[in-house]
Amino acid sequence: MKIAIGNDHTALEMKRAVKEHLEQRGYEILDLGTDSSESCDYPVYGEKVGKAVASGQADLGIAICGTGVGISLAAGKVKGIRACVCSEPYTARLSRMHNDSNVLAFGARVIGIEMAKMITDAWLDATFEGGRHQRRVDMIMAIENQAG
Repeated sequence: MKIAIGNDHTALEMKRAVKEHLEQRGYEILDLGTDSSESCDYPVYGEKVGKAVASGQADLGIAICGTGVGISLAAGKVKGIRACVCSEPYTARLSRMHNDSNVLAFGARVIGIEMAKMITDAWLDATFEGGRHQRRVDMIMAIENQAG
């Protein structure tokens, strides 16, 4: 499985740690940057992660900025992306099981590296349950497909 990962300047250290953790677990990583600590714009990297997942270049995506909010908003603007911001493992797990989330976001200024790894593991180890949840995901996607 290939995972796209992107970050802004606030999350450089966390991205590196999560990337290494994922590689140790056997995942292939598509690193979409940034690799610089100079100030940059998180929407650029959220969009890159979203487009990589939506196009099939990656199976799932992880987006990290200061809070996780801005970069998740950018990723979520890409058609087909269901991004979630998670600060603990329970929400991450249920976002996959019930919402079929395909981009995980968190904040380097909100959680520590070890919590980021736990959230990532919970998210990746969960699978979409389908059933009654599929109807709801379909409803979300119908909103996305509406004009205006």
